[in-house]
Amino acid sequence: MAPPIVKKYLIAFEKYKWIGIASFVLVLSGATVVALQPEPEDVFMIEGALRYNIPPVAFSKTASDIQQQGQQLTEQTLLSEPVIRKVVDTVRVKPDMSKIKIVMPKYDSKSGQLINPLMMVYYQDSDPKRGKQFLDELMKQMVILSREINTGRLNAIIKKIDELLPNAKKELQLAENRLEQYDRREMPVILAAENGSLLSGISSSQNQQRAIKLTISGINAQIRSLEDKLGLTVGQAYVSSALSADPIIGNLRSQIYQVETQIATLRKDLRPEHPTMIQLQRQKEASEELLQERAAEVLGGGGMAAPLRGNVTGIRTQSSLDPTRQALANQMVALQTQLETLEQQLKQQIEQETQLRQEYALIPNKQLERSRLEQELGLKKAIHDQMQAKLIDAKAAEAETVGSLNLAKEAIPSAVPNKPKSLPVTLAIGGVLGIAIGGGVIFLLGSLEGTFKTREDIRESLKQRDVLLLGELPLIPVDDLEPDTLPVLLSPNSPYLEFYEKFRSNLRRLGSTDAKVVLITSVGSKEGKTVSAYNLGIASALAGKRTLIIEADLRSASQASSLKVTPDSYAAIEPLIYYSTLSDCIHIVPDVENLYIIPSAGPVNQSAAVIESMEIRLLIEDARQRYDLVIIDTNPLSISNDALLMQPYSDGIVLVTRPNYTQENMLTEAIDELVENELGLLGAIINGADIEVRIPARFEPIHQPEPEITLEVISEAEDISTIFGKN
Repeated sequence: MAPPIVKKYLIAFEKYKWIGIASFVLVLSGATVVALQPEPEDVFMIEGALRYNIPPVAFSKTASDIQQQGQQLTEQTLLSEPVIRKVVDTVRVKPDMSKIKIVMPKYDSKSGQLINPLMMVYYQDSDPKRGKQFLDELMKQMVILSREINTGRLNAIIKKIDELLPNAKKELQLAENRLEQYDRREMPVILAAENGSLLSGISSSQNQQRAIKLTISGINAQIRSLEDKLGLTVGQAYVSSALSADPIIGNLRSQIYQVETQIATLRKDLRPEHPTMIQLQRQKEASEELLQERAAEVLGGGGMAAPLRGNVTGIRTQSSLDPTRQALANQMVALQTQLETLEQQLKQQIEQETQLRQEYALIPNKQLERSRLEQELGLKKAIHDQMQAKLIDAKAAEAETVGSLNLAKEAIPSAVPNKPKSLPVTLAIGGVLGIAIGGGVIFLLGSLEGTFKTREDIRESLKQRDVLLLGELPLIPVDDLEPDTLPVLLSPNSPYLEFYEKFRSNLRRLGSTDAKVVLITSVGSKEGKTVSAYNLGIASALAGKRTLIIEADLRSASQASSLKVTPDSYAAIEPLIYYSTLSDCIHIVPDVENLYIIPSAGPVNQSAAVIESMEIRLLIEDARQRYDLVIIDTNPLSISNDALLMQPYSDGIVLVTRPNYTQENMLTEAIDELVENELGLLGAIINGADIEVRIPARFEPIHQPEPEITLEVISEAEDISTIFGKN
């Protein structure tokens, strides 16, 4: 069996062979015209050479780099449009670029070193003088281009450095300023840490703290000793010392004491209400009030004097220290003042130590920050120095930069005789091209049809869309059939019947076991849906199933005559009356037992109204009860929606496809619509497939001597209408 692509090409060749032959003839004619053209004139090959210029001494690295880059010239660069335009403007000759060839210098593949510095330049022209003039000017412009490229590279380097140098200098100054400011702010601390003075300050502070703490301990011991001797606290000792040292308080105490003495003396003789006693009492109260005010003045009022107000006895007691006790009290107050001074010094030393420790803890971070600033400064300085050095080197290279190419050999023309054309070879080449182009045109036209060419294509398309393939049916020969007669398999011994029996069993096994009413339709016309419906009914009837075929294509005439059944003449006049009773419209197929048919009433107007009528619905419901299988043959989906109107009456739809007739896009759209709308697509069959059918000897035609034949695909040249009629 031939591969699918060969089958596709054979089908396309059968349709478009005349277009392919015309393409072949056209190409062959062109080759003949070319072969008959007169011999062209002799051509001159003009040869010149350029050499890479390698200076013996290069003092600047930039010049060496530019010279080395100049040796990487390409053919596209040397033959660029500006170069050719300058040559044309000079010699007034517009060249054919295909006649210019440059052989570039050779390099060592391993080391990359230049082996042969010569660059060969060739040019073809029928006029040797004109060709020489053109090639000399071309090589001259190539040398100029090389020099301009090297100079341009050098100028670009200098320009770029001049653009970047100010910014690099500015960044260098900023880095220097940042390091300088940081040193001014943090360098003393860093140096103190590095030379050990910071640690010495911490140790000195700790020693001073210890000395102060020892002094404080001694003073506290002295204060406690004096408190034990005097029986006074430091505050009480201060008050007593201050009050005892004031002469006014001493005078007032004396006056109060004298008045008290007089009162005590006169109390024996005088009553308290006596004017003298009252006067002495007032004199005492006045002295006590003065004593309190004076005590408040001595002690400062709001401090220790506040508790003494109204307490004359306390003031008199505290102001009665003798000189010795008063000296001890003064000593206690002096020690307390010294203690407070030392405590303040200790607090300051602790704060100083804490600050020194914090500064010492930050020393590593400060050192790292300074190292970072130094590194940044070094980097900026290195970049700036490199730019300065590169700029000096580039300016020094101005005197050394020259072109990379020099003229090695002027153009020399030499004649190149043309080889005469061979007529047989030219015609042979034209014939091969004609066959290739003609075959390609045929294949292209066949591919642009949009139809499935082989059953393999249809099978793959159905598989991609998860549609069941219920059967592949072979093409039935129609050589001995009358016109307008379908190839139905009335003989139970027909070798083609087994394929329809397989279709019937697959329908029950794979489609649906409950599918009693099956609707047969196709995407387009001439795909063989009516033949498939008839032969499926015959296969079902021969299997012992009561089978009814309903021709529901009301837009076409009935094909029941192919089953030797004559349709009723009044059906097209009154279709609703025709379908109203099952017993009136049904016909028995005479040559097949258990097979019945309801011929179409078409062609009728308003077929949709008849299909949606109550008569059709009741007819199919009655047939569902009486028959084992009901096959409904309807219109193609591309012609009308009659099949979709009949779908609710059926248990499922079977799509009929045929290679070289079924359109790819129409089949895809039909399957998608049936699946998305859940219209009960049971599967599809491939009709008219190129399947080999072995025919026993008793079924062979008399004029065929071979015991068996192989049926191939019928070409479109045959009259398809004699096979499938309007279906």
